[in-house]
Amino acid sequence: MALPACAVAFVAFASFGALGGCAPMKPDADLVAVRAQVFAAERAFARSMAERRLEDFARFVSDEAIFFSGPNGQPLRGKAQVTGGWAKFFEGPAAPFSWEPDEVEPLPSGTLAHSSGPVRDPSGKIVARFNSVWRLEAPGVWRVIFDKGSPLPPPRAP
Repeated sequence: MALPACAVAFVAFASFGALGGCAPMKPDADLVAVRAQVFAAERAFARSMAERRLEDFARFVSDEAIFFSGPNGQPLRGKAQVTGGWAKFFEGPAAPFSWEPDEVEPLPSGTLAHSSGPVRDPSGKIVARFNSVWRLEAPGVWRVIFDKGSPLPPPRAP
């Protein structure tokens, strides 16, 4: 006995929605682990600046990265351009700024994550906030694909 066309369409639609229409979901425990991995990667990335190690910094930058930190906010595209553009921040014995994540939120697929946190001047004063998007490029290898800092909003009037 053949099914009516509308029944076939319904079954196909329902199957697509239930199985093929969404990225696989990671259990909450896996997302906790992913979040911890990205926090660790972001902290190691920041440590490369503090320790004045441009080569270590470059290891965290994806070949496809876009950093919105070029002249006049123009994007730096690709690992070579990002590393070249950031080389000036690695000159001298002291870092011109530092950062640390205070938020990391991964996608349910566990393959992309957003990180954000304060940027501090050498005296420790918060001067900006960074936002980065990390991509899992190989098992256990997280790299930044987008990075953009934002100035702090002006203080509110009392």
